[in-house]
Amino acid sequence: MSRTVGIIQARVGSTRLPGKVLMPISGEPMLAHVVARTRRSARLDETVVATTTLPEDEAIVELGRERGWAISRGSEQDLLDRFVQTARTHHADIVVRITSDCPLIDPQLIDATVERFLEAGVDYASNSLEPRTYPRGLDVEVVTRDALELAWRDDDRPEWREHATPYIYRHPERFRLLRVAGDEDHSEHRWSVDTPEDLELVRRIFHAIGPAESDWRVALAAVEATPEWLEINRHVPQKSVPPA
Repeated sequence: MSRTVGIIQARVGSTRLPGKVLMPISGEPMLAHVVARTRRSARLDETVVATTTLPEDEAIVELGRERGWAISRGSEQDLLDRFVQTARTHHADIVVRITSDCPLIDPQLIDATVERFLEAGVDYASNSLEPRTYPRGLDVEVVTRDALELAWRDDDRPEWREHATPYIYRHPERFRLLRVAGDEDHSEHRWSVDTPEDLELVRRIFHAIGPAESDWRVALAAVEATPEWLEINRHVPQKSVPPA
């Protein structure tokens, strides 16, 4: 039986919204929402928060100790190495990558993406491969440990290693890839948190649906019922991975 580990990357440092992972949403740090929702996935054998060795990220470690989370620490800039080292330590055969700026992550979407990955027998599957259909902020990546190890060995571009997986999804000749798409296109919605405007929108969504609700379609209904919310962060540009 393969062992599937969810790894949530988290650090206090952020260019546009420093400390965002510890900022409160409905009375809880944003990271706590991400961990709680990821842990509800039926397909994960373990969930680990992977932070850095920087002194400022001791705050994440302390929060994890208080909450009983599994924590690993590694490179700040070489995220690929942080993931590989965490996968090795926690004996992962399959890694599910989740980012800590996605407090509306849906455990059902995690399960669905893992199931599609297993059914197809691929090296990498994601619901965020272009053209994307899900709101930004529901991103799930599933990858074999072998593929991560190969990328760790061969990826010599620091600007890609900083994002962990570009070497894999930009080399379809080396890896079997699977795009997991939704039935409808809702990609105009931005629910990831990278700016104060993003945080304001997500707080409104949580206030409307309650912190315990994790079905992304309930969040979508709340936003569609209040279309002016779309304007809160519509202007925010998404950071992009450097091209090949």
